[in-house]
Amino acid sequence: MTVEEALSALRAEAEPGKPAEMAAYHKVDRPYLGVANPVIDRLAREWRQALTLEERLALAQGLWETDIHEARIAAAKLLTQARIRPDDGAAWALIKAWVPEFDAWAVADHAAVAGQKRLLADPARVEELEGWTRSDNLWTRRAALVMTLPWTKQNHPKPRDLEIRDRVLGWAAGYVDDPEWFIQKAVAWWLRELSKHDPERTRAFLEEHGGRMKPFARREAGKYLD
Repeated sequence: MTVEEALSALRAEAEPGKPAEMAAYHKVDRPYLGVANPVIDRLAREWRQALTLEERLALAQGLWETDIHEARIAAAKLLTQARIRPDDGAAWALIKAWVPEFDAWAVADHAAVAGQKRLLADPARVEELEGWTRSDNLWTRRAALVMTLPWTKQNHPKPRDLEIRDRVLGWAAGYVDDPEWFIQKAVAWWLRELSKHDPERTRAFLEEHGGRMKPFARREAGKYLD
């Protein structure tokens, strides 16, 4: 499948009037086709099943390079699966290459979900996110938290999982003075999810660092704590 064929399939699903609505909502200057996310998900799933890994990687990169909102989401969905055989190294490399280009939450979050799968497949890759936490790009800094969200959700984490959990909490501690709303929101999101499975670590973090968080972030982080 070529990029143009994929774009034609997306355009065929466009809803009249929706591109302008999406542009106003996302507030990022890029083309919008007006295709709903469930439709993109269905198309990407069909393409994943029909294409070889090499073909999927090429299509994903080509769609990403169009800078079209729906095309970038489809690119991320092409690489969103638990197991990529025979080797997921090229998929992980491609996702990492996209991170510096993140400029909006919706596209960034879909790509981050693809990244989460690759981190779960090889947790040692978390090491590669350390440099992201010092990036000038707020979306790159944010991606370090969003991609590691799976480590907030284990009810029975192994020692290695707890090491990653504590490492990311260290990153979050470095973010609490960041004035960017999306960074504060990401810290709150990580802590809120962690509180459902590890309230002790969440309380300890908030006791030490909560006073420096924005009030809305502090409230959201502790939403599920007694």
